[in-house]
Amino acid sequence: MSAPTTDELSAPELESLLALLDRLIENVGSVVLGKPEVIRLVAVALLAEGHVLIEDVPGVGKTLLARALAASIDCSFRRVQFTPDLLPSDILGSSVYNSGTGEFVFKPGPLFANVILADEINRTTPRTQSALLEAMGDRQVSVEGNSYPLEPPFLVLATQNPFEFEGTYVLPESQLDRFMMRVRMGYPLPSEERNILTTHRMGEPVESLQPVLSRDEVLKLQQATRSVKVDDSIADYLLEIVHATRDSEDLNVGVSTRGALTLYRAAQGFALVSGRSYVVPDDIKTMSLPVLAHRVVGKSFLQAGEFNASEAIIRDLVDRIRVPS
Repeated sequence: MSAPTTDELSAPELESLLALLDRLIENVGSVVLGKPEVIRLVAVALLAEGHVLIEDVPGVGKTLLARALAASIDCSFRRVQFTPDLLPSDILGSSVYNSGTGEFVFKPGPLFANVILADEINRTTPRTQSALLEAMGDRQVSVEGNSYPLEPPFLVLATQNPFEFEGTYVLPESQLDRFMMRVRMGYPLPSEERNILTTHRMGEPVESLQPVLSRDEVLKLQQATRSVKVDDSIADYLLEIVHATRDSEDLNVGVSTRGALTLYRAAQGFALVSGRSYVVPDDIKTMSLPVLAHRVVGKSFLQAGEFNASEAIIRDLVDRIRVPS
């Protein structure tokens, strides 16, 4: 593979962008302790204009991570607690009759914000879950025959408990596919957990977190991410992985074309977070698990919640494909 060029992003531009990213990651990491990999993945999703599904058991910091990212950006933020009685109009908005003018006026719901925390998304009904689809995919909301655009940046950070927990509804494949990646927090190490006890002694540290990026700076980072170079050999390597999922004897459903494009954009974001203006094979390998594992359906399990099984299959496929040189 020929040496990558960086004419899309000059060295001074790249240095300026990395300074912005360092501020963001450091700010989030000041309250989300011991999870640098997860923070980097969420930053990648922000750069690549994707949405994140954070899945894990209760109490390991899923909501804290989402709140810390939102607090680090000088943008509008809304948190929606998903419950079984939540209706689509509760998140999309509805038309209200104005007696003064005799007309119906649209009142936007909480989705009309830049950063949305959809807390415990799998505790609400499929009807309300599906109301997120158009907003996440098309960056617009349709209510009563009218379409309303959502201003960029638009990022949905959804948390969910594992499916075996009581009172949860399985997310349909069509909605899982709208998430750029699915990540897990995991339990902290004992030393990290001790620090958490200390930092939370006087209250929630996230409450005092200040924005370190403006809306324009976020849009600048997103635009720059699209300029990250992807060599033809890297794109072919990505497609080999995608096609391998479709031909795998362990999978009933492989990765779609939308999934391939999502992996492409995520690799661009990861390259930029890693300080490069070009994608290397390791970027594809690193992003394959969080981007592809929730998009496939295996033959040995029925529920998409079998995270470990799908990850193992993707990891095995990636390991067997020759890396371009």
